[in-house]
Amino acid sequence: MNTFVRWCRFNLVGAMGMAVQLGTLAILNRSSPGHYLMASAAAVELAVLHNFIWHIRYTWRDRRADSHWPLQLLRFHLSNGVVSIAGTLLLMRLLVHRGHFPVLLSNVAAIVCCSVINFAISDAWAFRRRSHLLLTT
Repeated sequence: MNTFVRWCRFNLVGAMGMAVQLGTLAILNRSSPGHYLMASAAAVELAVLHNFIWHIRYTWRDRRADSHWPLQLLRFHLSNGVVSIAGTLLLMRLLVHRGHFPVLLSNVAAIVCCSVINFAISDAWAFRRRSHLLLTT
């Protein structure tokens, strides 16, 4: 599959994950106002798990048999999970706490900022073909 098609698929899954993340954040933020960082971290984690399932079945399905899914999940969490949670918490702290922007709008900005890095890491490492992993590890 060429990179442009994969990027489009990644963004489609990301749009669904964004809905999961923002919906979760809205519910958590409404039930515990003022705890937007904890709510953001929980919402990101749910979206990361959601996105992993779709990426392994849709975006990188041609590489699905190249590795065991628990190893792919670990690599996905160590890459996309870390980038998404760290990036989101940093940007949420800056935008909401210091910039006084709305929580959901700040979260959208964080998602967009992290997405390019997440695609690159996913394609190069989290869902990399096993033959490439054996040569580089």
